[in-house]
Amino acid sequence: MDLVDKIAVVTGAGSGIGRALAIRFAERGARAVVCTDLNADDAAETAERIGAGASASRLDVGDEHAIEQLVVKIEETIGGIDIFVSNAGYAQAGGLDLATEDWQRMMNVHTWSHLAAARAVIPGMLKRGGGYLLNTASAAGLLTQINSGPYAVSKHAAVAFAEWIAINYGDQGIGISVLCPQAVRTNIGGPATNKSGGTNSSQASGDGILEPEFVADACIEAMSEQRFLVLPHPEVETYFQRKASDYDRWLSGMRRFRDKLRAN
Repeated sequence: MDLVDKIAVVTGAGSGIGRALAIRFAERGARAVVCTDLNADDAAETAERIGAGASASRLDVGDEHAIEQLVVKIEETIGGIDIFVSNAGYAQAGGLDLATEDWQRMMNVHTWSHLAAARAVIPGMLKRGGGYLLNTASAAGLLTQINSGPYAVSKHAAVAFAEWIAINYGDQGIGISVLCPQAVRTNIGGPATNKSGGTNSSQASGDGILEPEFVADACIEAMSEQRFLVLPHPEVETYFQRKASDYDRWLSGMRRFRDKLRAN
């Protein structure tokens, strides 16, 4: 995917990975970058940093209709969307103790937002001959997130949905990559404010906390190579292979890891 003269939309662009990606897209020659975030002021700040060619909009990615409306507005006023980065997300610890509404909200933001974006942009991309989706999941989508059941489940679903898109649309000019980092220096460790990136818990930070700009560069490299998985922490591939080769052993190891985390 060549970024020159492209129109890109980035959700969760108010900070972290989303902001870094929006800035990098502009630096690489994108004609227009639409920065969206639940916090309109943060999105506007990112657009201001980019300057000409950037615009900002408030967006709750948990609202499918809002995503549809945004895409229609962009395509009517700016042009056909070439790249849609479905990146916004948040953290919330808990499991069976959480209300069903908490699980549903996380599924809306981490999974159904990707579905809504794909529904909104893929038909137009197909008519124009192609396009690219970059979906932020997490290493938790390939492995797990011990302290958050809905985070683990929603991120697994995000990876599965991206796989489905790749299989069913990859030969029609639709590229897709799914970002699965461990800890990244973002705001996601705070309140549920729809920020971007991987989890910053002790589980994820053992292999280092990456800067958003490093992760953004890894995403752009993967997009240029049409590579599905974006793994800025290379250790994740090794863990994923171990999980696939002996699932029961992996589960046993994760229980020991859980106990170790709780003891610290």
